[in-house]
Amino acid sequence: MVRLNKYIAHHSSYSRREADKAIQDGYVRVDGEIQTNPATDVIEGVNIIYVSGKQVSPRDKYTVIVYNKPKGELVTKSDPKGRKTIYDSLSKEYKHYIPVGRLDYASEGVLLLTDASKVASALMESDLERIYKIKIKGEVTPDMEDAMLKGMTLDDASAGGHSHSKVMAMEFKPFIGYKIQKNQPNYSILKVALSEGKNRELRRFFAHFGAEVVDLKRISFAEIELNNLPEGKVRFLSRSEYSALAKFLKDEKKSEQKEFKGSEKRSFKKDESKNFSKDNKKPAVKSKKPTKKK
Repeated sequence: MVRLNKYIAHHSSYSRREADKAIQDGYVRVDGEIQTNPATDVIEGVNIIYVSGKQVSPRDKYTVIVYNKPKGELVTKSDPKGRKTIYDSLSKEYKHYIPVGRLDYASEGVLLLTDASKVASALMESDLERIYKIKIKGEVTPDMEDAMLKGMTLDDASAGGHSHSKVMAMEFKPFIGYKIQKNQPNYSILKVALSEGKNRELRRFFAHFGAEVVDLKRISFAEIELNNLPEGKVRFLSRSEYSALAKFLKDEKKSEQKEFKGSEKRSFKKDESKNFSKDNKKPAVKSKKPTKKK
C-alpha cells in the first residue's frame, strides 16, 4: 500500500504539495468516493484514482534530461523578486519537469530534471555520488581536510547560507573523496564528492573555516556528466545512463519492499573502483585519503 498523495505524485506531473492540495480541496476520488485525507492508503493496480476527472494510473515510463545550468538562474518555478529561473530558459515542453535537487543562484553545472516525481524523489533521497569543482578564497587547511574525511556537526551553520534561511544546525557527512588541484594563499581549487545535497552544504562547510566559495560547479551526478553540453542547453540521457538508472530504481524498489531490513544500499555507478588518481586519468572520487602537499 501507498499513501494517496504519494501515489498521485509518483504517477502524474503533480508535486507532493500539489497532490495534497488537490486531495484536500476535494478534487480526488478513490473508487468513486471523494477522499480529502492525503494519508489515505491505496493499492496500486487495485484502487482506481481520479484527479479532477482524469484517471491517474501507474506508469513505468519516464523521461530524464540533463540541463547545464548557468550561473544567475534560480531552480524554482517563479521568484517574487523577478529573478531569472531555469524555466525561463527551458523549452515549454519541460515546464512541468521536476528538478532533482537544487543548485543555488550562483552555482552552475549538472542539473537533472524529470517528468516523474517518483524518479526525482528516489534520486534526491539517494546517497549517490555528486562531484563538484569548487574555488575557495584562501588555502585548504589541515582542519578542512580532517573535516572532509571525518565529517562534522555544527550547531550554527548559518555562515555560507542565505540571510533569510531558517537552516541553522547541520550535520556534514564525511566526503566520499576529494582532490586538491591548486592550493595557494589567495585561492584554492579542488574537486569534492558528496553523497548528499543539503541546502548550500559546500558553502556552509567552507564558511565554517572562514573560506568563501567563489565558484561552484557540479560536474556529475552518479555517472551522469555534461558530456560537452553547452551552458544553458539540454540533453536526454544516453541508453547506458537510462539502463543504469532503471537498475538503480529497481533496486530501490526492492529495498522499500524489504522495509530497509538490513538490505545494502546499491549504487547507481557501474564501476565502484574509480577514484581520483594523481595523474587525473580517473574522473570519479572515491578515495578518502588526504592529499599530500608537496
